[in-house]
Amino acid sequence: MASKRPTTIAQYIDAAAPVAKSHLQELHVLLKGIAPTAQEAIKWGNPFYVEPRFLFAFSAHKAHVGFMCSEHLMKEHCAGIKEYELTPRGILKIPYSKPIPKALITRIAKARVMTLKARQDDSFW
Repeated sequence: MASKRPTTIAQYIDAAAPVAKSHLQELHVLLKGIAPTAQEAIKWGNPFYVEPRFLFAFSAHKAHVGFMCSEHLMKEHCAGIKEYELTPRGILKIPYSKPIPKALITRIAKARVMTLKARQDDSFW
């Protein structure tokens, strides 16, 4: 990443390593389509979608992008997925050598949006 910290998701993607950009752009478009009214923000150095609580986030790493939302939802929807690694903290690791699993991420992100619409508590995730 560049020395100046990004303040928008577009800046985050622009500052990412070339190998990461296509995956990041694809995630950005996919998630924006699922939550078009969500606020886009950079929190803890990573792109987040907030409405009004955290919906989901993604991040660029050396060999993969990470996608995260509720740990519970991630574990529920990724159970049995062998092609991609799910970390113990519920982050889906998508290697740059593999395509973005659009159907899986769409299912998780839509479930997250519906979960937050149904809940009234103030939980972080």
